[in-house]
Amino acid sequence: MIRKKVLIFGASGQIGRYCVRKFSKENYKVIAATRNKHQKAYLLKTQAPIGYLDIEETNIFDQSKLEELIIKSDICINLVGILFEKGKKNTFKNIHTIFPKILSSICAKNNKKFIHISALGLDKVKNSKYALSKINGEIEIKKNLPNAVILKPSIVYSVDDKFTTKFMSILNLLPIFPLYYNGNTKFTPVHATDVSDIIFNIVDKEIHSKDIEAIGPEIFTFKEILEKLLKSINKKRLLIPLPLFFARISASILQLFPSPLITLDQLNLLKYDNIKTENGITNYDINLPSKIYFEKGINEYAYNWREGGKFSIKEN
Repeated sequence: MIRKKVLIFGASGQIGRYCVRKFSKENYKVIAATRNKHQKAYLLKTQAPIGYLDIEETNIFDQSKLEELIIKSDICINLVGILFEKGKKNTFKNIHTIFPKILSSICAKNNKKFIHISALGLDKVKNSKYALSKINGEIEIKKNLPNAVILKPSIVYSVDDKFTTKFMSILNLLPIFPLYYNGNTKFTPVHATDVSDIIFNIVDKEIHSKDIEAIGPEIFTFKEILEKLLKSINKKRLLIPLPLFFARISASILQLFPSPLITLDQLNLLKYDNIKTENGITNYDINLPSKIYFEKGINEYAYNWREGGKFSIKEN
């Protein structure tokens, strides 16, 4: 028996697929909104039982279609986000500021619950278009819908991510890897399973009007994360601090690629720790602790980069 209908924007992304599985398993009907129904359907149809998933195609600026979808749902969840800009429409401002503003306005008009995924550790960041667009998006949401829930995760990882998997691919090939800011930036990585559980419980327990920081159970420096990734794929590599001057040159070149390892904007973000803020409320404060530890989480899929694949043995 279907309990409620959940509308998810960004359902085909990393967190989205975990949310589709979680909500449908708990007897929620999921309405997955996507820009290209035919391109994304294969990623989504296997994530939910028959009858618990509808896939709807929409443009994120088609307000009449957005309102139609929101009206026929009980909860709206926005997971849409980008790490780098591409083209005239796929900009930080459009995706992180204008789109959440539109959604929250429609939800307020129709008295619908709204959950928005932002990012952790942005308040102190300077010279980052990504951070500014996220912060402005949060401001617009709170203007339109003060009882919205804004979830701010640290780095989210899983087999479907573009963080651990990208670095494991590169570390598997290169004998040397650069450390930006000496690799000292701190993170508290959180598994996509834990993030989807937090989102589900925010809905199921009817949590309102909170900014919640979604963090994992451990804190690591960037260098420690790379060392754990290397250990998980049985590789040894030189991790060498890269002077900021050369880091900026490399980022300015790499950002020209279609799917860059790092951009100048991301390099600026790396200056700042991505951990719990001093006065922030975390998932632990609302009795929703993360359960998956980093090494255990990455070892579930690290065999893809080890010699011997699934039949390989991780070295101690």
